[in-house]
Amino acid sequence: MTPERCRLLEPAKEGPSWKLWGPYLSEREWGNVREDYSVDGDAWNYITHDSARSRAYRWGEDGIAGISDDQQRLCLAIALWNGRDPFLKERLFGLTNPQGNHGEDVKELYYYVDATPTNSWLKMLYKYPQCAFPYDRLLEENQRRTRLDPEFEILDTGAFEDNRYFDVLVEYAKASQTDILMSVTIQNRGPEQATLHVLPQLWFRNTWSWGYPGEKPTLTLAGNNAVYVQHKDLGEYVFHAEEPADFLFCENESNPRLWSDKVASGHFKDAIHEYVVHADTSAVNPAHTGTKMAAHYQVDVPAGGERRLRFRLAASSATPSFDDFDESFNARRSEADEFYGELQKDLRDPDSRNVQRQAFAGMIWNKQFYYYDVPQWLNGDPAYPPPPEQRKHGRNHEWVHLNNADIVSMPDKWEYPWYAAWDLAFHTLPFALIDAEFAKEQLILITREWYMHPNGQLPAYEWQLNDVNPPVQAWATWRVFQIDRKQRRRTAPKDPGDLAFLERMLHKLIINFTWWVNRKDATGRNIFQGGFLGLDNIGVFERSAPLPTGGYLNQADGTSWMAMYCLNLMRIALELAQHNHVYEDMATKFFEHFLYIAQAMTNIGEQGIGLWDDTDGFFYDALNLPDGRIISLRARSIVGLIPLFAVETLEPELLSKVPGFAGRMEWFLNYRPDLAKLVSRWHEPGIGDRRLLSLLRGSRMKKLLRRMLDPAEFLSDYGVRGLSKRYKDNPYVFTWDGASINVAYEPAESSSGSFGGNSNWRGPVWMPLNYLIVESLQKFHHYYGDDFRIECPTGSGKYVSIQDVACELTRRLSCLFLRDDGGQRPCMKTSHDPHFDDHLLFYEYFDGDTGRGAGASHQTGWTGLIAKLLQPRS
Repeated sequence: MTPERCRLLEPAKEGPSWKLWGPYLSEREWGNVREDYSVDGDAWNYITHDSARSRAYRWGEDGIAGISDDQQRLCLAIALWNGRDPFLKERLFGLTNPQGNHGEDVKELYYYVDATPTNSWLKMLYKYPQCAFPYDRLLEENQRRTRLDPEFEILDTGAFEDNRYFDVLVEYAKASQTDILMSVTIQNRGPEQATLHVLPQLWFRNTWSWGYPGEKPTLTLAGNNAVYVQHKDLGEYVFHAEEPADFLFCENESNPRLWSDKVASGHFKDAIHEYVVHADTSAVNPAHTGTKMAAHYQVDVPAGGERRLRFRLAASSATPSFDDFDESFNARRSEADEFYGELQKDLRDPDSRNVQRQAFAGMIWNKQFYYYDVPQWLNGDPAYPPPPEQRKHGRNHEWVHLNNADIVSMPDKWEYPWYAAWDLAFHTLPFALIDAEFAKEQLILITREWYMHPNGQLPAYEWQLNDVNPPVQAWATWRVFQIDRKQRRRTAPKDPGDLAFLERMLHKLIINFTWWVNRKDATGRNIFQGGFLGLDNIGVFERSAPLPTGGYLNQADGTSWMAMYCLNLMRIALELAQHNHVYEDMATKFFEHFLYIAQAMTNIGEQGIGLWDDTDGFFYDALNLPDGRIISLRARSIVGLIPLFAVETLEPELLSKVPGFAGRMEWFLNYRPDLAKLVSRWHEPGIGDRRLLSLLRGSRMKKLLRRMLDPAEFLSDYGVRGLSKRYKDNPYVFTWDGASINVAYEPAESSSGSFGGNSNWRGPVWMPLNYLIVESLQKFHHYYGDDFRIECPTGSGKYVSIQDVACELTRRLSCLFLRDDGGQRPCMKTSHDPHFDDHLLFYEYFDGDTGRGAGASHQTGWTGLIAKLLQPRS
């Protein structure tokens, strides 16, 4: 067993955890909901990037390549200045949602290179121009451009021409749980010597300015290039610099100049910026004490050369030697190689190993300490005026139970530095491969009493906690349980798996399932009108708003998600029922509920209209009008493929262990033959006498897959598109009351700001739904075997098994990241520069025609599923 795996399995005990310190610092704390105390809820403009350097945050901290303890009491990150910028670079720059021509967009070059799950080894690369950073040009050009234009990126500005930039490589290695080694390597890629100001910064999150009791922590220069750290709860640490530096101290408190023209006395948050950039020596505290500190170095780096600086943050008042620094540092790096070497032993291709390892690194680096206490946020703090009265009736006012202060996996720590319930479920699968306990903890967390609403709803995301996202948590729970059990059985072949986790999740998920049934089934007929459901821009109407026609929308995807939810809960209950037969009743309940949903999808009204169209071989949403008419919205989108996800196979061995469930199931199918015929081939056993539960009988599945595997419709070279390509030149048109609404194929960014801003599901390839398609096909193959053949691609004349189709989709999705025969990675612009091309970005979604990455550039959240797809099956 590798040392890193041993650290992961280290039992809970007295003393600090290996995960006490980690990359928990946000990359953007400004411009978020938590920090917004405006009257109108304009979070993007309440604290801007420009004001962030001078204003203390209330709920969190941000930085570049930063770490903190797990309650973000003390933070460590890098700051830089190239001698030309108007301000110190302490945080990543990007455009707000109103500023970007495709919404919020980080405009920096940085990469998560490597990481281990205990954070014993962390490596991140930041690329910094030697010329003045083009802040104004990026803003002005993107504001000039429309949604029909491409985004203007930093590489388009010429700031990196002639390789005149620095690679700043920040690496952390833990000598122990509370002894952190920090290495900063500055590499000059340019043709001439260049100077860079390098400032590792240490500071406390401001917990003392809001009027609550508590002792203010301190940082104090202790001599011998050391800073003494004193915090009542965290304890005593010492920060050590190997080389002498100019140590600068101030307070992590707002500069009053933000609200007044008068110059206030004091040493405020922006003091280090004022000292370095404007040579204002009075800005910093001459007594060398405060709550924020920087060790200032002015480093001259020769052309093509590098300089390395070493630091140490340790829970000790003694000054440790740097003599053992490289030995410990190199040991952690070697252990990281050993850890991933074991995981990737069956993954032969070096490029695939590189992609997977960086995907895991991104998952780990995108962990964040997330703090949001809604009652305090609504009511304000004792030391400050109360928030505006409108706040008590505005955003998130119904979530007064919510109090989050946890390490949570973020979709993207710059563009989406807040958790999203359905994103998080997908995150847990790649995490389960490297750290199953963390994956389980994340799923448990989202269902805890201080997250889940008392009515059973899960919080969507901070901009609108009430929004409705697909209920994928039960699916993730079952899959994480399976992955974890497989790992456990490598050393204990009869291990039943973490049944306590499964049981704990089932009870909470049942509460959430009940919320769905009670709140999102308008007519009580098992057809669901889920609302937003996460698929921005996907259909004719904005799903989270009242319909312009009146009435309501019967969703093919919302209803299918609930059918999938039933089968997921049934399977979890069946697993538990093998150990406690009480759960057989629960499994029966979800089995029968699944059948009722299947029936409802076939006939949703007296007009005999269902969500399935047998002529087209596709599922469509249906619009219920106030006068009782039902109109089928015949736009072919990925909404109509989601019924594939509601599939489960039952092994005869399993049924033999749950006789109560098996008997009730057989009785019910005989008693209700009208429902039994909806269940695919129930009385015809598949491979190995397996039974299949699905919304799709074999004939329907073939028709649906014919659409999905048609290159002229859904099948891209890089996966399954979100909308049929048939609408590229001939959009789907819905006409109502003299007005027409078009749904057109757009392979990448949306040309419209409606329905969801900068995200677009009308054409791009999205990793999470593609992943679910692959898994569903594998389940169908598990039942049907190799004899069931599908034409792939449609029109090719080539017939393959369903498993072959799953493998082909996996190959196409992998091709987004892997080098092709010309050395190109389709998801990224390839320059054939080794300083760029081996560093990967994991985008939010991908162009349905070219595979180009779009949306959030560092969303190693659900796009991190590529790590799971690349892992060989055994």
